[in-house]
Amino acid sequence: MDGLHPDVLADPVALTRALVDIESVSGDEGPITDAVEAALRGAGHHGAGDRGAGDGGADHRGAAHLTVERTGNTLVARTELGRPKRVVLAGHLDTVPVADNLPSTVDGEYLYGCGTSDMKSGSALVLWLAVNAPRPRYDVTYVFYDCEEVEAVRNGLRKLAEARPDALAGDLAILLEPTYGAVEAGCQGTMRARVTLTGRRAHAARSWLGTNAVHAAGEVLRRLSEYAPRRVDIEGCEYREGLNAVRIAGGVAGNVIPDHCEVEVNYRFAPDRTVPAAEAHLREVFDGYALEVVDSAPGALPGLSAEPAREFLGVVGRPPAAKLGWTDVSRFAALGIPALNYGPGDPNLAHTREERVEIPKIREAASVLENWLS
Repeated sequence: MDGLHPDVLADPVALTRALVDIESVSGDEGPITDAVEAALRGAGHHGAGDRGAGDGGADHRGAAHLTVERTGNTLVARTELGRPKRVVLAGHLDTVPVADNLPSTVDGEYLYGCGTSDMKSGSALVLWLAVNAPRPRYDVTYVFYDCEEVEAVRNGLRKLAEARPDALAGDLAILLEPTYGAVEAGCQGTMRARVTLTGRRAHAARSWLGTNAVHAAGEVLRRLSEYAPRRVDIEGCEYREGLNAVRIAGGVAGNVIPDHCEVEVNYRFAPDRTVPAAEAHLREVFDGYALEVVDSAPGALPGLSAEPAREFLGVVGRPPAAKLGWTDVSRFAALGIPALNYGPGDPNLAHTREERVEIPKIREAASVLENWLS
């Protein structure tokens, strides 16, 4: 199976390491997608008591047959067991650029390597369940997609949601993003905007003849420093908003009073606000200034009232928290599908040279997901 031996497919830790060792920086996911596709197409093809090739091969007794579709480097595998409810488990296969952290290494209870936390340990669990789950009590759609770590226009899940929303249909979606084993519900929305200040150029030796646009930014920065962000409780999860300057640009030359300045702001808003409502709020905060929205994405409500979500929380055994950030759960929410974030990785270690995942966290998450599905 393109390097994924049955023994590896049977063990979520070994499978995590195998996927990590297939380099898959965004845009170069072909080899890892080939390996995952081969494993998915082999799922459920063993009869009761059969074992995979090789000594100690994985036991696939009862594993459900999957229908598998591939578009580019995005895979969708589905069970068709006639269950009354369907859940979606999803993970991206790409990573940020390697930082001298491949191949993977193991040190005690830690597995090190690019993508270990974000999010090959989570994607490995999706594949492990697809290959080994003993005929789950829900029908399950397993999704693996590319280009999550780069601009949204390339995101494989976005493309799938736009072209084939029916392929993502379900009663609950779980995105295996790193959450350190906690349930993080929904996500915040995000918006970037530019506030433009204008003035009048003049020679710096005769500054009184001009109007300094950079100085004018002081009022914008004052409003930001005095801004009181909301804290919003939704279904028992507290979302903390934030509005901050992230970039400022202005100036012409060392002897010129600048006539133009831009302050770029980033607004992280609770999912009870729509994108239009978030823009309206920014225009209120920066009333009197020219404001242009340059990028935005809606948030996702927690969706904890869905029956599969309640059952999942019962298996996890601890209360959920709000997702303070944006993730692809927003794409599921836009399709009307409740969605949660849950994965073994530590988000604080994502994208670092020291990226790692705790092996016990992988096994804990595997147990939780297996118990929930069975």
